[in-house]
Amino acid sequence: MTTLTPILSQNWDRPDSFTIDGYRATGGYDSLRRALTMEPDSIVDLVKESGLRGRGGAGFPTGMKWGFLPKDNPNPRYLVVNADESEPGTCKDIPLMLANPHVLVEGVAIASYAIRSNQAFIYVRGEVVHVVRRLRQAVADAYAAGLLGKDVLGSGFDLDVVVHAGAGAYICGEETALLDSLEGYRGQPRLKPPFPAVAGLYASPTVVNNVESIASVPGIVANGAEWFTSMGTEKSAGFGFFSLSGHVTNPGQYEAPLGITLRELLDMAGGVRAGHQLKFWTPGGSSTPIFTEEHLDTPLDFESVGAAGSMLGTRALQIFDETTCVVRAVGRWIAFYAHESCGKCTPCREGNFWMVQVLDRLERGEGTEADIDKLLQICDNLLGRSFCALGDGAASPVMSSIKHFRQEYVDHFEKGGCPFDHSRSTVWADRPTTEEGGNQ
Repeated sequence: MTTLTPILSQNWDRPDSFTIDGYRATGGYDSLRRALTMEPDSIVDLVKESGLRGRGGAGFPTGMKWGFLPKDNPNPRYLVVNADESEPGTCKDIPLMLANPHVLVEGVAIASYAIRSNQAFIYVRGEVVHVVRRLRQAVADAYAAGLLGKDVLGSGFDLDVVVHAGAGAYICGEETALLDSLEGYRGQPRLKPPFPAVAGLYASPTVVNNVESIASVPGIVANGAEWFTSMGTEKSAGFGFFSLSGHVTNPGQYEAPLGITLRELLDMAGGVRAGHQLKFWTPGGSSTPIFTEEHLDTPLDFESVGAAGSMLGTRALQIFDETTCVVRAVGRWIAFYAHESCGKCTPCREGNFWMVQVLDRLERGEGTEADIDKLLQICDNLLGRSFCALGDGAASPVMSSIKHFRQEYVDHFEKGGCPFDHSRSTVWADRPTTEEGGNQ
């Protein structure tokens, strides 16, 4: 497997890729026209046959989630797109919405028709104002073209779409906290069951899907389930964005079939930055257990990554070379989780706070062997015991880093401080200084 599959990113190099004219010039909204001639249930079946799984991290089958909506519930149905991308290292949905917002709008229209919803919401992280503006313009242009609103394309189907800007809380990436925020409440996860499919937004049947999941639907409608399953693996079908960042020569978005390996992606990205070697990396963002060089050939699909001890997550591949202090990196991640914990449950609220204290102590060289065991004990009280997955995600990098780099933790207190020169891991570390005749 050595080729990329530019599908959602195919026209990103067009200067007008984000406009409705640019999108329609490349076949945009043809899938919506086709979908409106189909029975809604047949679209759900098509998505099930394609094997499309959630692209937001958990990997739950998308068509199956759509099929969970109860048929006897008299309340209106809602589609909610989770565009609250905010995990460290995760950066695929925002560039997708920026470069090609109409593929999301078209996906929203098709998915809404399939689940018989007449109201859809796109919940976007409030800090990305440029994305919010672009999405709202795309929605306005779609309304003007008769692609949204009353009697879409003369089909008799009505659909209203609202682009909602959140207030900037990581916890709102959790679907039920997002729904609370959308209703005007403080974003905190709900107790499940009931699940959103039964009692979601406004206590009505609701489907919550990731941006990339919904944006993949027009391609499936246009090309069929077999086209989608021809890519990826048997259980992890299709393609997806792999976001390479950190110590890599050419960071960016690489759209490839699921099952590709980091070794293959690094070959395409020019490898780890010149003169350095891979130390550790994340397969799915900072909330997934870290991998090392021994995992370079692990197929990046849901099953293989899980079998190797981590999670595919959002395919946010953060690359770290040998100049990086793993204690410092993990400490910064946990400081983020401590700050973003909603505080609703004790394990997450207290556990992340105390892990920050212990990791800071170790980083200063003031820790002991007992502190490493203390971190593992806190993780044990977080994993599977917090109200939502934030606690599990915070425990993952700590536990996996101790598993792979315990000696590095020990070195911090045996040597009286961090043994790394932190400036060596910066992007400008290998550039010549002005004294050497170069640019600083």
